[in-house]
Amino acid sequence: MADAICLGELLIDFVPTITGSGLTDAPAFVKAPGGAPGNVAVGLARLGASSAFMGKVGDDAFGHFLAATLAEAGVDVGPLLFSKEARTALAFVSLRADGEREFMFYRHPSADMLFAPHEVDVESIRRAKLLHFGSISLIGEPSRGATLRAVDAACDAGALISYDPNLRLPLWPDAEAARDGLLLGLKKAQVVKISDEECAFLTGADDLEQACKALWHEGLKLIVATRGRAGCVYYTPTFTGAVDSFAVEAVDATGAGDGFVAGLLQGLLADPTIVQDESRLRELCRFASAVGALATLQRGAIPALPNRRRVLDFLRQA
Repeated sequence: MADAICLGELLIDFVPTITGSGLTDAPAFVKAPGGAPGNVAVGLARLGASSAFMGKVGDDAFGHFLAATLAEAGVDVGPLLFSKEARTALAFVSLRADGEREFMFYRHPSADMLFAPHEVDVESIRRAKLLHFGSISLIGEPSRGATLRAVDAACDAGALISYDPNLRLPLWPDAEAARDGLLLGLKKAQVVKISDEECAFLTGADDLEQACKALWHEGLKLIVATRGRAGCVYYTPTFTGAVDSFAVEAVDATGAGDGFVAGLLQGLLADPTIVQDESRLRELCRFASAVGALATLQRGAIPALPNRRRVLDFLRQA
């Protein structure tokens, strides 16, 4: 069974064929597999880690395409279920000239929203070393209950709990519900990757260090706050520091954060004590930043995620 289980949404991103256009102006879209936890699962597999995906897609052409894509990348899709009640989620992604995005989702409901607590493969979780999840599956029931059951099972088994708040405000009823939901996931986590925008949203603090201190709780081992082109900042119970990013000509930032998470988690899977050694943690954050940078160089999230050799070559050249 896989060492890392990634739980949550798996969907199709439709990405414009040209950069710098809005959704209404885009002449055509390219189908790309996506969904943050699925991206992380593929990122881990491409970096040589053992990963599995847990969740639900529609029993439709897109759902089977996603399952095949993950399996081809080396992800264990045994815990992935197919729904006859709802279709696979879709997201149309508009790319600005700087590679940043805006989203329009089709989930009314989608299959991932129907993943229920009794469908969680608890035995697989108990055999894993790490469970990674995001905030999207916490938006409503039954997926919220399923996510919390999975997290509790992993915690009871002594696995490392990783969380990405991944704010997508249009999917929540309102900002207050989004804030409560994101904080619910954070309270369960031991390792958190969060963006500077998400820090500000959750705390109201413009100062990143102040925000991370406000989010800290006793169960945390590591917070890494990403700042886009400005790099990242890491926080542990005993030290804090910053790592620069890499200058690249970004085409599509869709998978950058998920690539960063995969780069970070593969190192923690190999040696969880890295969080206690600042020198090694800095190197791991640099590696994760390289994965994130490389993930922006082509359209779509999963297609852009690099393998280990490409990351190491990139770091040598940098």
